[in-house]
Amino acid sequence: MADVQKVQVDGVELAYRTWGEADAPPAVLLHCLGEDGEDWRGVVGQLATTHRVYALDQRGHGKSDWPGEYGFERWRDDAIGFLGALELEDVTLIGHSLGAVTAFLLAAERPELVARLVLEEAAPPLPADPPQEVPEAPPGPQLFDWAAKAAVVAQRNAPDPEWWDGLTRITAPTLVIGGGGDSHIPQEHLARMAELIPHAELVTIDGAGHLVHEERPREFLDAVQTFLAREP
Repeated sequence: MADVQKVQVDGVELAYRTWGEADAPPAVLLHCLGEDGEDWRGVVGQLATTHRVYALDQRGHGKSDWPGEYGFERWRDDAIGFLGALELEDVTLIGHSLGAVTAFLLAAERPELVARLVLEEAAPPLPADPPQEVPEAPPGPQLFDWAAKAAVVAQRNAPDPEWWDGLTRITAPTLVIGGGGDSHIPQEHLARMAELIPHAELVTIDGAGHLVHEERPREFLDAVQTFLAREP
């Protein structure tokens, strides 16, 4: 994988990796809970043939700082600050699960920054039914800050209603990717999200489950690259 670089955003040091030509259009990848930028290793090679790819370790994960303060708004603001620090605009923003929530919150808050949006198995901003409970942390050192898990569960149980309403403010052409019935994410919620986002389409990769880009990287890439090659 690429060497890790770091940048300061509002007092938090964020780690990231890059691939592709420096003057290619930028694509920023946001991972799921418990992972880091390495999670995209199976797909970055192809994405980097057309884009300058940046894979961010979100706060509390990987080689970024673990400050103990988490939540989707913080991850969103970190990502906005990351784009500003690297002077990136008109980005293709690709997020998976937690990263997809970060991505659509960013696209709703700062639509002028996002040229294309890809949401892979986004956790829908609707109250979890039944409510989730935070599992106890496994013994020993963890690969990410367990406090981030607690923050995600709390906000999945009681998300801000504005997050759902904010989907209608997204202006970027959007691809919503679902993994079909093997996913724990209700696929009907992904379909509804695609209906609410003004310029969105839904692609379902049946049998992929929640980890679409890991379990079915070729089909994931086919969907994403077809979407990105299309005229806006």
